[in-house]
Amino acid sequence: MTGTTARSGGRIAGIGGGLVGFLVFVEFTSGVLQGYYIPLLTDVARHLDIHDADVNWLEAAQLMLSAIAVPILAKLGDLHGHRRMLLLSAAVVAAATVVLAFAQSFPLFLIAWAVQGIYAAWLPLQVALIYDRSRGRADQAAQTRRATGLIVAALQFGAIVGALGGGQVGSAFAGQFWLVLLVPGFLVLGVCAVVALRVPESTDRLAGDVDATGAALLSVVLLVITGGLTFVRINGAGEPWPWLVTAAGLLLVVPFVRYELGRPDPLVDFRVLRSPSMWPVQLTAGLFGISVLGAQGPLSTFARTDPDVYGYGLGLSTSMVSIVIGGYVISMLVGASQFSRISARTSPRTTLIGAAVLVGTGYLLLVPFHATLGETLACMVVAGLGSGALVAALPAAAAAAAPAGRTGVATGLTNTSKVLGGSFASATFAVALAAGAPTLVDGTEGTAGSLSGYVTVWVVCGVTALAAAVALVVVPKLAFSDAAAAADPRAVAPATEPRA
Repeated sequence: MTGTTARSGGRIAGIGGGLVGFLVFVEFTSGVLQGYYIPLLTDVARHLDIHDADVNWLEAAQLMLSAIAVPILAKLGDLHGHRRMLLLSAAVVAAATVVLAFAQSFPLFLIAWAVQGIYAAWLPLQVALIYDRSRGRADQAAQTRRATGLIVAALQFGAIVGALGGGQVGSAFAGQFWLVLLVPGFLVLGVCAVVALRVPESTDRLAGDVDATGAALLSVVLLVITGGLTFVRINGAGEPWPWLVTAAGLLLVVPFVRYELGRPDPLVDFRVLRSPSMWPVQLTAGLFGISVLGAQGPLSTFARTDPDVYGYGLGLSTSMVSIVIGGYVISMLVGASQFSRISARTSPRTTLIGAAVLVGTGYLLLVPFHATLGETLACMVVAGLGSGALVAALPAAAAAAAPAGRTGVATGLTNTSKVLGGSFASATFAVALAAGAPTLVDGTEGTAGSLSGYVTVWVVCGVTALAAAVALVVVPKLAFSDAAAAADPRAVAPATEPRA
């Protein structure tokens, strides 16, 4: 009875001899990195002498590089071991964090910030490790959901600690900003040690190699699109040629997809999207990335904007902004920790739909309710509950819908879709916030983003989240569940790929 209960009940700590316990620390550190800098973004802008709207270019560059790096690392994980790629990416993030602390120019800071974003590959690599270690269990999909919920809860808790800690450290060491920026680096070094010494390697291997040409094409697509949006920001939205450059980048997506479909071993396996359980997940991830990644900078800078000067904003200090971000991330923690329980009582599909509706509702409520701290925080809590559930549910859903040996690629594609959505949103939001930038009473241009730009951000985030909920309606009812796999394995897993 005891053995059966342990197996069916999913004692998560037992997967891989305590694997999840070590991954909790890895994802906690990822959360710290994601939350720590958000309350400091206005201070970063003043440190680098740039406009508040230009902070979004930091996010856009980081997300763009993540969109390129995540599928490469996920594919390398399937080929050579997910633990090995996790260790490599942690070492790169540690080096970038150190460079970030000592960078004095905007270009060098931008490069270090972008490279640090490779931590986006940690979650899909960890989900692949968990899925591999739970292979052979009758409830593999449920085990993966529960374990993923646990490490994502650690991510959200880390983001809370990071947001609160970033604000407090930023206030305490305002005169030594390099030290403020360096603090997260010590945790990343700890991740390197934990992965090197305590995390076991996955056993599944996929035959093939890395699609270097596909990576180059993806890089060109992202660079052209982001470059076009950069020119829009610099030259103004009235100039037609920057928009033509952006449109050319979007058109380049077509030959990239065609090339990838023609490859037997592509960087981004679009064939995985043929599953009726997979393409809505990837679409949801892309639309969700717009809000969960692209809207972080605007939230921070809006909270810091002085209403006495500009007529809008919350006028909060660095430490107070960390409390706002902390409240939002606490709601994400609740959503992440409860999604597997709610999924068990309803279904994974229903949980995903409900989470997307919460995100859309929260952001649309910000349009009329943003005048006070209480209103803003209440709206962000609603959005945060849904966001936390989606962060936890999407990679687990992708893993359950993936072919054997393709979990790294499938979960990596989820993150790629998310960061692509966030990257385009960050660049677009930078243009929106700069348009109609306010002028101060003395005739000089203010450093704050425009109110119309902030409203645009909230509307776009809300509408795209609701669009994701609509897309998820077409997913088979039992998708991503163990019941679906038992009834018809083809419903959640296309034909298997050859293994090494």
